[in-house]
Order: sequence, then C-alpha cells, then structure tokens
Amino acid sequence: MKILVVGANGQIGKHLVAKIQDTDGLQAKAMIRKQEQASYFKELGAESVLVDLEDGIEKIEEAAKDVDAVVFTAGSGPNTGKDKTILIDLDGAVKTIEATKRAGVNRFVMVSSFDTTREAIQSSPPSFSPYVVAKHYADEWLKRTDLAYTIIHPGRLTNDKGLGKVELGEKVERGEIPREDVAEVILEALQNEKTIRKGFQIVTGNKSIKDAVEDL
Repeated sequence: MKILVVGANGQIGKHLVAKIQDTDGLQAKAMIRKQEQASYFKELGAESVLVDLEDGIEKIEEAAKDVDAVVFTAGSGPNTGKDKTILIDLDGAVKTIEATKRAGVNRFVMVSSFDTTREAIQSSPPSFSPYVVAKHYADEWLKRTDLAYTIIHPGRLTNDKGLGKVELGEKVERGEIPREDVAEVILEALQNEKTIRKGFQIVTGNKSIKDAVEDL
C-alpha cells in the first residue's frame, strides 16, 4: 500500500512517514511545501512531492494519482491567524478530500481535533473557536462523501516518547497523547478495515494501540 501523507513535514507527519517506511508492504509519499524539506524523507527512503495546500485541487490530485490511501495530518499551526486556519485546516482539507476522489483513491484518514461537535464550537474560547469550526466542517464534508474514511480525534498533543498505550473510543475523557502514538494509531487504522467510516477520540491509556484499534 502506498500512502500519501499530507502535512508530512509536521511532527505527526514525520513520525508517520518513518513508521510507514519501517512497515513491510507499506510505502510513504510525503507531500511537502518546501524543497529543502525533501532531504529528510529521502534519507528514510520515502518519495516526496512538492505541493502547497493553498495550490489548486489539480496539484493535490496529481500527487494522489499513484497512491492507495491519503492521510491528512496538515495544520496551520498555533502561531498563525484565522486566515491560515481557514485556508489550511478547512479549505486545504476539503481540497484534499476532493482531490482524493478525483484521483480515484478510496481510503482517507483525517487527523482532526479532539472534539469538533457543535457543542465544542460554542464552548471554545474565541481564540480557539475558528480552529474548531474549521475542523468541524472539514470532518462533516468528509462524512458526506463515499470515501472509506477514518477520522481520528487526538487529545492534547505532546512531544513525549510514544508509550504505545491508548484509550480509544467514540467518547473518552480529555487527556494527553504523544504525537508518536497518534502516528502509530494512524498506521494501525490504515491496516484495519474496522476503522472504515468511523471516528474516534484517543488519549494515553492502558491498552495497546493494536488491541484498541482491533476492539473498535
């Protein structure tokens, strides 16, 4: 299986590409925004493709034409304004979904926010609500497609070393999770049909990632 990782140069994306390259039968294609980012992925043996999420759908479609699955783990980041949140977390996600469909790819994994419900929008502080709104509508757009999607809602992200243990479910208590463990969950989800057309929250817990995904 060849997997296009959108947002490959992000922290989750880098972990994911490395894990894909270390898994028999899987191959990563890293979608990056700057040419200088390519050397990291070349060292991993992964292919890379230069596309900006603010480009047209056609460029994303071209990047997805030779893959079997697409993972969207891009984000505008905490230091950008509402404009970039709309352009990347909403429009970038929707364009990637549409490009995936146009390219004839069926499998799609979305890394979302922990809670993207209408209630979460209403209860979010003003500085965070645009991000939740963007993720909410991107998720809803994906759910309305015929794609074999999985939507992953991670808790507060940390750079701690992955523990390989999670709590996973449609609703779990808020908590933290290392980005490395999120990448491992994505990897397991890609290989397990039980995750298709499902969304779930994940935080650090007591169950192995493989077992947690299998028990969905």
